[in-house]
Amino acid sequence: MPATAVLEQPSTMLADVSAIADRTLCPRVREIDEGAYPEDIMRALGSAGAYGAHMGGGGVTLTDTIEAISTVAEHCISTAFCMWCQNALGWYIASSDNTALAPLADKAGSGEVLGGTGLSNPMKTFFGIEKMRLKGTRVDGGYTVKGALPWVSNVGEDGFFGMVFETTDETSKRIMAVADCAQDGVKTVLDHEFMAMGGTATRAVQFRDAFIPDEMILADPIDGYLQKIRPGFVLMQCGMAIGMIRSSIALMRQVDGQLGHVNKYLEDQPEDFEKILGEAEAELSTLALTPYDTSISYFRRVVALRLKGGETAMKAAHAAMLHQGARGYVSGGAAQRRLREAYFIGIVTPATKQLRKMLHDLPKA
Repeated sequence: MPATAVLEQPSTMLADVSAIADRTLCPRVREIDEGAYPEDIMRALGSAGAYGAHMGGGGVTLTDTIEAISTVAEHCISTAFCMWCQNALGWYIASSDNTALAPLADKAGSGEVLGGTGLSNPMKTFFGIEKMRLKGTRVDGGYTVKGALPWVSNVGEDGFFGMVFETTDETSKRIMAVADCAQDGVKTVLDHEFMAMGGTATRAVQFRDAFIPDEMILADPIDGYLQKIRPGFVLMQCGMAIGMIRSSIALMRQVDGQLGHVNKYLEDQPEDFEKILGEAEAELSTLALTPYDTSISYFRRVVALRLKGGETAMKAAHAAMLHQGARGYVSGGAAQRRLREAYFIGIVTPATKQLRKMLHDLPKA
């Protein structure tokens, strides 16, 4: 791993993240839902060490980073998703053999630089759902890239993000690199309006003969490197599902005193989700110990957990809405906001349908 920064001990990091979530994030979840990007919170989380799984040292593990995402997700999926984006960027750099990217890894890990991932299109391409949107041509010292990505999150006009392009020569190989939103030939447009998740700084990015120097290349070609990074990429997303399930259980428990006498007739009860949650957390803890396992059997477990987490999160948020009743249906109600956010977990790449296709296509052994 190229980065060498040492972070706080995980117990301190998680306590600091919890304090940020409770004191700073919680009072602002409605404005973030309405479209305000929580830049100061993202930087504070970086200072607390929440983007540290990829940095090494200090005892911080991928399990700790996922728990940090889960803690924030209990309050706000938008912010938790941005945390995942930030961690994904660091994960890519840490998994690369390109030591020239070490300074950027340090800045991304501390939150000094904010960024994300443009792998929605490539992830779909690798499993036969879409065609590659970015094309690259070899030039002296790097590649020039053309094309457009409709969804890149947690980036401003000066952000960085991981991206994949396909070469146009006879080799037709796929290459992964880090792009700089501020560089010549790259234009970002903030033009999406979502029913939730508006505060994620999600932009469309255009590449107009943008020069990507060799110093910014993560893997050339991507073969082998992709198998290395994809389990961590998917596992970190599970933090959003875990946080949503916890929050939904809390919303159901919140009205036990007033509505328990009638809510007991609903099909889904909080204890049902508590059982599933415990099983999912145990599996996640086990899988997060070996994120660089490239075996198909391991990746199938990762995909299966991500699928179960997303589906359970949506089901739990739906149950919370029914348990809360009218008080959750008002414009300021937490239950309706959480339900809208939960659907994002089911549609963000890899989406529920893609996860099911992946499990279908992956070898059984």
